[in-house]
Parts: sequence; structure tokens; C-alpha cells
Amino acid sequence: MSGPLAGLRVLDIATIIAAPTAAALLGDYGAEVLKVELPGEGDGARNLPPFKDGRPLWWKVINRNKKFISLDLRQAEGVEVFLKLLPHFDVLIENFRPGTLDRWGLTAEAMWAVQPRLVILRATGFGQSGPYRDRPGFARIFEAMGGLAHITGEPDGEPMHAGYPIGDAVGGLFGALGVLAACWKRARDPEAPGEEIDLSLTEATFKLVDNLAIKYDQLGNIQEREGNSNQFSAPSAVFPCRDNRWVSLAGSTGPLFANNCRAIGRPDLIDDPRFATNGSRVEHRKELVEIFAAWCAKHTLDEVLSAFQNAQGTIAPVYSVDQIFADPQMQARKAITSVPDADFGSVRMQDVVPRFARDPGSVRSTGGALGQNNAEIYGELLDLSPKEQDRLRAKGII
Repeated sequence: MSGPLAGLRVLDIATIIAAPTAAALLGDYGAEVLKVELPGEGDGARNLPPFKDGRPLWWKVINRNKKFISLDLRQAEGVEVFLKLLPHFDVLIENFRPGTLDRWGLTAEAMWAVQPRLVILRATGFGQSGPYRDRPGFARIFEAMGGLAHITGEPDGEPMHAGYPIGDAVGGLFGALGVLAACWKRARDPEAPGEEIDLSLTEATFKLVDNLAIKYDQLGNIQEREGNSNQFSAPSAVFPCRDNRWVSLAGSTGPLFANNCRAIGRPDLIDDPRFATNGSRVEHRKELVEIFAAWCAKHTLDEVLSAFQNAQGTIAPVYSVDQIFADPQMQARKAITSVPDADFGSVRMQDVVPRFARDPGSVRSTGGALGQNNAEIYGELLDLSPKEQDRLRAKGII
């Protein structure tokens, strides 16, 4: 195992997307991640589309760089086996509703009794405290109650969710960050006790939209939907080109605004007092958007991109995934990597982000089959005989 987290050992007993994503991110950088699933059923993410030949493709990404065992933590004997596993690991990641592990006999104290330095990440919809602590949570819940959906969409339209569960992805990032912060404390202090991390995925989404809170607190401003218009810089919007392809325009500084004006053949706009500063451009953004929209509508995508490139402006094509695959920048940086896969030989997915120069992470494996590493983990790590494993399997423990 290589990577900056080589030697870190993680138990992932979480389900669906957010918390397992945190574990996969740690695995990208070399942590050894063991995923524990319920025998026979497994993680519900195995049932999420898309599928190919009945195999879940998303599963292969969410749970890359992991090993897989099955274990029923609801049974007392399963808890006994789990407590034997814990001393071999540094981190536990779970996303059950608050109190669930306690009811199964896996309180923080019980786990720290066998692994005093264990870092426990608890990821839930609303956190371990408060009146909503027992509510179930999914990405759209986090996005709705974290403020993201309210500011997304057209001004006269309904609140919008993105075409991907962003709330889960954001939660995974914050989860991995929390684990690393706790592990840094352990690394610099060999006597540091274990840690318990309370990750509210709704709060994580709210943290993503940083300026909502301070604007409301200091200005009484409640940000509303503005479609693709940008409330913080102008001109900034999404425009159709003559060939029905799309571009996204940005640029908040004076020099970039000047370059964008030159790109569309309107250097006169640079010295227009209405557009002298970013603040004044935002105030008059409707006029600017109309000017740039009209120009883009008269040109093909290639013509638009060429003009802005020559002027060093800031515009980009709106890519679909096939265009991302074909993009020379993505290809040059090998941002999409091929990963060995038991079902399809190899599959392609995003590579590790960000990348390290001296000790890089890597994608070594895709999400695998339920319990595929049972014999290895139970036999080699816990020294359980094949006969004992058969007994536990017959009882539904593993």
C-alpha cells in the first residue's frame, strides 16, 4: 500500500453514499479500508442504478479501494466478533441513527475499551443532538434544509436540486476532513485518546453556501434564486450559441472584464462608467448579460471559444460527460483512470483529487462483492478456523 495515508486502517460500517464516500476518499490516499455489511442484504447502495448486466456501477465508485466482509452487528455474537476486529483499526465510520450502535452494545465507551485511540465518525442527517436527531436523512433533505435548493433555480421557478446528490458528496468531503483532523492530533500526541466526530450532513451543506449566514445576520438579506445569473460578479451567465451549444461566462476583476469585452468586439464597454467596477457591473448586470447573450447567439461554439481564447477571456463550454472524456486537458492529466474490475475487466472513473507529487494516492480496486474478503479477514486477521467461520455463517453472523 502506498500513499500519504498508508498504514491508516479504517472500518466502514456505513451505508448508501455520504459516509462510505468519506471512507473511499481515505482509501484513495492509501488507507486500508474494510467495509462491513449485513449478511445476505449488504449496503443498500448495491441497489442504486445505473446497472450493467445486473451489476451496480455506482457501487464500484462509492466503494473503491476497499475490502469487504459481512457481519451482523445486530446479534450479540456479531458484536463479539466486531470487538475483536476493532483493535486492528484506527477509524470507525458509521451513519446509523443516533443511539443505534449503543442499543447493539457498541457504545463509544465499549469500543474505546478495546481500542482507546479509535476515531469514530458518526454521519447523520441532523447530528447526534437536537430535536431532529432521530429523523432519517438523504441528500435532498440536506440540500433542502441546508439552504442550497432555495437559491438554485430560476427567479420565478421552483427551488431546484442538482442532477446529482451534492449533499452526500459534500458530506463525504467533510467526513474525510474530520477524520484527518482527528488523526493529526493522534499523530502528534501518542497519548491522545480516541475521538468522536459528530457530522450533521445538513450542517455540512449549509457550510457549503458560506455567505448566506453572514449576509442575513448583518444585512437582513435572504438570498433568492437568480437562475444562471451571478449575484457577486457580472457579466456572468450561461448562454446558447448559434449551433445550440452552451457556454458559461465568468470573470469578476477589471482586467478579465476588459478581456471579455475585447473578445466580443466591444472595447467601448471597458470605459463605460456603468461598468467601471465589479459593484457597478453587478448593479447593471442585466444590460451586460443581454449584450453578451446577443453576441454568443450569433456565433458557433467554436467561434466563441476561439474569440475568448485569443482575448484571454474567461468562458467555458458546458460539457456533457462524453465531452469531459474527450477533453485534451482531462486526457493530458489522466483525470480519468482505468481500474481493474472483477465483473467487466476494467472500468473508467475519476482519478484521485487532489494529487500528490511525491506520495500520490491511487485507485486500486472497484467496489466488490458482498463478503468477498471474509476468509482473508476472519482467517488471517482474527485467526478464526474454517470450521468456526462455517459455524458463524450457518447462524447468519457472517
